Amino acid sequence: MNPSTTQARLIVDELVRNGVRHVVLCPGSRNAPLSFALHQAEHKGLLTVHVRIDERSGGFLALGLAKTGEPAVVTCTSGTAVANLHPAVIEAQLTNVPLIALTADRPVDLYRTGSSQTINQHDVLGIPTLHMPEGADEPTTRSLVCRAIATDGPSHVNVPFRPPLTPDDDAWPSSDRGPWTVTDRTTGVETRPSDLPARTLVLLGDDRPERLRRAAGLGWPVIAEPTAPNGLRHGSLLLNAGLPEHLMPDAVLVVGRVTLSRGQQALLKNVKIVHAVGDQAQWPDVQFTATRASTWLPEPAELDGEWLQAWQSAVKNVSVAVDDLLDAEPWPTGLHIARDLTQAMPSGSLLFVGSSNPIRDVDFAGERRSDVTVHANRGAAGIDGSVSTAIGLALNHQGPAYALMGDLTFLHDSNGLLADCKPDLTIVVLNDDGGGIFSLLEQGAPEYGRSFERIFGTPHGTDLAALCAGYRIPHSKVDDKDEFRSALASPEGLRVVEVQAKRDELRRLHQSLKSTVSTVFGM
Repeated sequence: MNPSTTQARLIVDELVRNGVRHVVLCPGSRNAPLSFALHQAEHKGLLTVHVRIDERSGGFLALGLAKTGEPAVVTCTSGTAVANLHPAVIEAQLTNVPLIALTADRPVDLYRTGSSQTINQHDVLGIPTLHMPEGADEPTTRSLVCRAIATDGPSHVNVPFRPPLTPDDDAWPSSDRGPWTVTDRTTGVETRPSDLPARTLVLLGDDRPERLRRAAGLGWPVIAEPTAPNGLRHGSLLLNAGLPEHLMPDAVLVVGRVTLSRGQQALLKNVKIVHAVGDQAQWPDVQFTATRASTWLPEPAELDGEWLQAWQSAVKNVSVAVDDLLDAEPWPTGLHIARDLTQAMPSGSLLFVGSSNPIRDVDFAGERRSDVTVHANRGAAGIDGSVSTAIGLALNHQGPAYALMGDLTFLHDSNGLLADCKPDLTIVVLNDDGGGIFSLLEQGAPEYGRSFERIFGTPHGTDLAALCAGYRIPHSKVDDKDEFRSALASPEGLRVVEVQAKRDELRRLHQSLKSTVSTVFGM
């Protein structure tokens, strides 16, 4: 079976399995795989196909079909045919109608080559485009179709097809199970009974605070990123080292965007059931591993007490081992600072954590405290604007506020120190003179040592004390753990506490962390 036919049949099959009953087909060449698949589905009695030779009229016909509240699809070929759907999409957008524009496209390598009927179709309809990768595998294809169906209002799915565009067999995707993802148009943070197994692990990322709090209290073990509540300390370290068999879950519940740990992503690839929770089409599923999704939180039908106890014991043992390792290492590293800062902050504090290494240091080594509120810019996870974001948070917080960020993050927004209102905010800058995070990535391996400092490490040599003096911001540099904790004790006014560290031992330290966790379990 050729890839275009396979993908088109998967798309149509998933539309059917999520309740789509009407599709408007505007004939063309590039959408031939979809046309054949739709004709085959109609012949099987799975849906009704309406054929219209004019895309503008076809769009409005689909709009009328979708006004009942059930999603309806209009599909067309590439080029200006797509643009003719725009009027109907505009109307659907302004009236919140679930119209799905399913457009065929040329492979992206034909863009700007003079190829016939080839335009840039991304966002051409005035709404964000769900771009289907050419020849995408089954999980990716089904997940993107479900996102389109779950979108509140109109959606646009753009699918590049490469010849051959005609089928070479009559095979149809297996439908011996429910939809790949369970779409749901309700909103809110309510919980509902579910069939998730007793051994379910909860991963919490960036999401609405109320939903995160409810998810954390469901009763299953919780591994939470620093901005989410009630996570098990060192949970991400456990995942990064690889879970021992007795801790492996039968299912994972993902609430919010989990983006920090490669261990999280590895776990999701190896679990049969992944239930993702998010608002409408924004459920978290970076790798397309979700097997179901909803806007509501599933309640456990039962809990495995012995398994819960095993998780609690594991976290306790790992915590002791990690603290022993850090105590034996020369101070400071980012892991030391993350641990010491999160332990020393007064109750009722607010903490803003910068992207790159600091947020991961807090994730790996920080204390998990219910009496401290943690924030981070995890939407796009950039390092820009962090000083200003921290100041804005502190101005609106009743109590002491702290920020933890790296030197490059601090320098990127040093003009944020030009604040007319200066809140009680202590900005802790871990200065390792460059891009420390790259030491932990593939490009930090020894074989790339000759080029590393020049193109990744990028030492800058900036005098942060002189910089702060220019902004008339109090600055102090600390050299040991006791001095650091003392500097945190008087959170009055806007000030900078600098801790200088080195990058050359980071890779070894993180490898030791992973080995330490594995040793705890005899792995």
